[in-house]
Amino acid sequence: QVQLVESGGGLVQAGGSLRLSCTASGSALSINAMGWYRQAPGNQRELVAVNSNGDSTIYADSVKGRFTISRDNAKNTVYLQMNSLKPEDTAVYYCNVRYRGRWRDYDYWGQGTQVTVSS
Repeated sequence: QVQLVESGGGLVQAGGSLRLSCTASGSALSINAMGWYRQAPGNQRELVAVNSNGDSTIYADSVKGRFTISRDNAKNTVYLQMNSLKPEDTAVYYCNVRYRGRWRDYDYWGQGTQVTVSS
């Protein structure tokens, strides 16, 4: 059974930093991509940053230059370093892992971690 364990959320003042981490376990399949999404109240879930195998990385325009995604493949862990945080970054952040199956990919989600940025 696949498990994604997230940590690192919390309350921070505007301009501060937080680091999120997410560790995946429980699958024998190879990981195709790991990333972070977020959902603020009343909004749809949106992509924050995704890293695909082969060093392809995508960032939302709103976080470019402030957030950095990284991976430790040996630990099946993905990180999100968030700097210069703004109140509009307040949301529940979800880790996503995409496994490569024989015929299709499989997406799994973490439980979510709350990030609150005060002004």
